[in-house]
Amino acid sequence: MIIACPACSTRYVIPDSAIGVEGRTVRCAKCRHSWFQQGPDLPEREEAQVAPPPVAAAPAPEPSPESPVASPTPVAPVAAAPAEEPLPPAPSVPRKYGFADEAADAFEDAPSSFEHEPPFRPRRNMAKLWTAAALAFALLVAALIGAVAWFGMPDWLPVARPTFGPAQTELELSFPAERQDRRTLPNGTEYFGASGTVTNVGKDVRDVPPILIVLRDAKDRVVYTWDVTPPKASLKPGESVTINEAVTDVPKSAKVAEIGWKPE
Repeated sequence: MIIACPACSTRYVIPDSAIGVEGRTVRCAKCRHSWFQQGPDLPEREEAQVAPPPVAAAPAPEPSPESPVASPTPVAPVAAAPAEEPLPPAPSVPRKYGFADEAADAFEDAPSSFEHEPPFRPRRNMAKLWTAAALAFALLVAALIGAVAWFGMPDWLPVARPTFGPAQTELELSFPAERQDRRTLPNGTEYFGASGTVTNVGKDVRDVPPILIVLRDAKDRVVYTWDVTPPKASLKPGESVTINEAVTDVPKSAKVAEIGWKPE
């Protein structure tokens, strides 16, 4: 039988057994269109013609002796019917209408209308994903570095920080141990006093930053701190300033005093 695609009108020559009596879904090998192809029409059964019973021929009348016997009339010979000429063969299907193997591919590869087809999912470009992740991480690190540089390290981070600030150029800080007084007053109050000097040993006027006094216990743990503001904000070359500080109610566990520049 010959079937034709309803979408692109491409025709295919396929055997009747490939479609079957009940029909099936096929797909065009050219445009990939699918459709349901009806099966071939069954030929109608020819009713057997019952031959009528032969009619008995009437007996010829016997000639009477009186009537003369008629001579038989000559019959002209009947010419034999010419033999039927053979029918010409069916024309071959042109190439543009396809071949049987293309038709076989059409119905063999045709998907079922009841078959589940998953939705289309585009492929992920892993290179772009890794590039975006690296860029985001770099931006986060740059933001953290900028925040630490501007605001400093947060107090909740478990990072070791220096107790005192860096040494000041051309400023000499002197608080000798013999000028530090640690004792308990008669009323039971804990007292600590410290005395020292700050000297400008340079040739230029220098600003004097705040001073930090730290008290530690026997296990070298910080138990008390306080800031000392120098009586003079700046010193001329060779100039010195004396600092005397005393505090009460310090912890009884304080044993050692350290004095340095206050960190920024």
